[in-house]
Amino acid sequence: MRVVKHAEGERIEPAPGWRRIRLAGSDSVSIEYFDKPPGHASPRHRHVQEQTCIVIRGRLCAIGADDERIELGPGDSVWFAPNEFHAIENSGDEAATGVDIFVPARSAAFWTEQAQAADRRDA
Repeated sequence: MRVVKHAEGERIEPAPGWRRIRLAGSDSVSIEYFDKPPGHASPRHRHVQEQTCIVIRGRLCAIGADDERIELGPGDSVWFAPNEFHAIENSGDEAATGVDIFVPARSAAFWTEQAQAADRRDA
């Protein structure tokens, strides 16, 4: 058994107010709790992992590869296939909270690597 208390999880902040906390997982699966500020959208991206996002509090909008937008509320979830372009946006007026599950596990450095790749493209 491996326990990760919310207060002790590895924290990353890919953008101001967008906090992610790595919870218990393994080499096979990673789980990230997140708070997303109102109006914030993750950049459109893709990764080799399957991803399931579960809304805990607030409203989130799942944006698919073809720019389809689906509103999600507490208890709703969305699944993205490996390498499917997608984004998640906080479509509400208050902070939203959710949990992301990645299979296989995703590195905590994913967003840092994305930012560095964008900087290289812009250079």
